Amino acid sequence: MTPLLELYKQYTECTADSLQCIAGSGSNRIYYRMSSTSGTSVTEPVDVLMTEGNNVPEVKMTESVIGVYGSQVKENKAFIEICRIFNECRIPAPKVLAVSEDFHCYLTDDLGDESLFFDHIANGFDEECVSLLHKTIAILPRIQFEVGKKLDFSICYPQAEFDERGIRWDLNYFKYNFLKLSTIEFDEALLEDCFDHLVKILLCDSTQTFLYRDFQSRNIMIKDGEPYFIDFQGGRKGPIYYDLVSFIFQAKANIPRQIREDLICTYLDNLKAYTEVDEKDFREKLMLYALFRNLQVLGAYGYRGLIEGKAHFISSIPYAIKNLKNLLNEYKFTGIDYLISILYELIEYHTDNTAEEIDHNKLCVDIYSFSYKKGIPADYSGNGGGFVFDCRAVHNPGRYKEYKQLTGLDKGVIDFLEEDGEMVEFMKSVYALADASVARYLERGFTHLQFSFGCTGGQHRSVYGAEHLALHLSEKFGVQIRLNHREQKIKRIIK
Repeated sequence: MTPLLELYKQYTECTADSLQCIAGSGSNRIYYRMSSTSGTSVTEPVDVLMTEGNNVPEVKMTESVIGVYGSQVKENKAFIEICRIFNECRIPAPKVLAVSEDFHCYLTDDLGDESLFFDHIANGFDEECVSLLHKTIAILPRIQFEVGKKLDFSICYPQAEFDERGIRWDLNYFKYNFLKLSTIEFDEALLEDCFDHLVKILLCDSTQTFLYRDFQSRNIMIKDGEPYFIDFQGGRKGPIYYDLVSFIFQAKANIPRQIREDLICTYLDNLKAYTEVDEKDFREKLMLYALFRNLQVLGAYGYRGLIEGKAHFISSIPYAIKNLKNLLNEYKFTGIDYLISILYELIEYHTDNTAEEIDHNKLCVDIYSFSYKKGIPADYSGNGGGFVFDCRAVHNPGRYKEYKQLTGLDKGVIDFLEEDGEMVEFMKSVYALADASVARYLERGFTHLQFSFGCTGGQHRSVYGAEHLALHLSEKFGVQIRLNHREQKIKRIIK
């Protein structure tokens, strides 16, 4: 924090006495809104565009600036240079005002708080919102072609170009950080064959164009009714389809199909100023990029959400799954049949068919049984997963031949666990913890609590524990319960 304060003082000749931390999302950079109450104005730096007559205007700024600290120097340098090119091309973006000698800190002008996503899309697609969407997408070809002409791609971070290595990184990001966490069994060789096919098609076009990489409504600020672009530090040389797909298929934005189609038409109209377009070929490739981008997004949500536990990404997973489902229903992909079959399994695994039956204004208790071999269930509410009970110390009926094909729902297994007595004692402790938590959650008006029971196979002890806790809480508190025996593929609601 001290280097940022020093940079602010050096630039403004004032001490920053107002600091507001601005929440980031997927980035490790730290942002602050910084200002001083001294009333001193400052003059914009000289590396701005020259006006007519080659005179630099003296522009009075507000005292509020954005201070950024980033640990990756190469990433910071990429942002600063790309930002300069955006300014040079007169593309609306922040201006870099000052940079520390070690490139860990920099200051930009403050574009305000109005976001295309939070202040417009999140409130519905009214006339003003749709107009802003079209204004935004109309500028995209200019970003891609004009920045692409001027930018030295060697400064891009973490790589200069969208290439085979980058595509495989993203596909493996999806495979290891989302697909495998979903415990769906798949043939890795067949999946890699589909990935090979995707790579070949995605790389068939090569253009000297700038790929923004994260071109989505969260990264577009609205100032004086016009879009301004931020968070392009991951940009690189790449194909034109990727950014359009990122924008119109953004998971949480959930842009209606007709508006998406109109935005594609606006993009194509503006694209014609830079290149000839075969619309049929363009649309076919666009859909493949839509599929690829969806996989990359799920990989990011898996890593940032399911692994790092960031609530925003966890809560975005159902939207991305719905997006994927709509995409597969709207368009038939060829040459990657095995991947498509796995994606349909993935959709079924992550789709909560009971969601519409729940009153989300009242407490809902999610209860899972699961196998530790396949990982602890994610908490899609973003609240962190609640209680996880390990049943593996309890005598396992699965060790005996007569119970191997049964589950904790069957009378034989129930009798075994209750007559043995270990499970009954185990559940007494569970009930005590659960009762105290549910009572407190009801008292405080909370709307979500999760319990998960794990054992070796997710078949006997964990199923018994989840089933009996669900019945116990339903009878005692009358709360809504979503019961999910994950490995048995059984879901139901208890009210």
